[in-house]
Amino acid sequence: MDSNFDTIRGKSAFIIDMDGVIYHGNRLLRGAGEFVAWLKDKNKRFLFLTNSSERSPIELSQKLARLGIDVGPEHFYTSALATASFLASQRPGGSAYVLGEPGLINALYEAGYTMNNVNPDYVVIGESHSYGLDTIEKAVNLVIGGARLIGTNPDLNGPSESGLAPACGALIAPIELATGRKAYFVGKPNPLIMRHALKRLGATREETAIVGDRMDTDIVAGVETDIETVLVLSGVTSREEILHFAYGPKHVLEGVFEIPG
Repeated sequence: MDSNFDTIRGKSAFIIDMDGVIYHGNRLLRGAGEFVAWLKDKNKRFLFLTNSSERSPIELSQKLARLGIDVGPEHFYTSALATASFLASQRPGGSAYVLGEPGLINALYEAGYTMNNVNPDYVVIGESHSYGLDTIEKAVNLVIGGARLIGTNPDLNGPSESGLAPACGALIAPIELATGRKAYFVGKPNPLIMRHALKRLGATREETAIVGDRMDTDIVAGVETDIETVLVLSGVTSREEILHFAYGPKHVLEGVFEIPG
């Protein structure tokens, strides 16, 4: 057996990305079901950690169920939840102008935040299908007026069934350029969300591996928090692109179908 696989399989806890690792859009990737079954059979602790802010843990659980994988909501943590937790710790009971989907809005409500399009404490940007010139203009003027700019994640794009889709980092860029203000991103690779993930797992970094498809979020997050890194080539990163980065993953696999053994 390959010693790399011994190392990966010997971990007792796994932090796993979703888009590009488990599925593309509504298409399950090769071996995803078998990988989750292996995690359960071997009594591994595991948490799906996604930079997407669109869906709640319940919705993500239901999505996997539709794709044939049964995983409870407690196994999911999103950049929306991490963003809501961060804002609640910074300014309890604050308010925000939000460009995002229900997963982000509901997370903020549950953290004690109210929606405010007049004088909010924060402008919060996530993935959004209602994004347009009017909403950008509103966000720009609120930030110029003093609201702090927050992004759920720095991803510029993400895999979709038709190719690549613009993600939060791309959507927030016009606001940063127009205002001259840099956003604070809570999602991967911010060590904050990684600490949240380890706490939820009840695991130490030494016993954990992170499995992801992005060098600029998943892998660098693992490198910066000293967690074993597993890059899968089933998402946005090709083998050739790995060489473009100053850091590298510990392991490179074609997909999660290679992990069970």
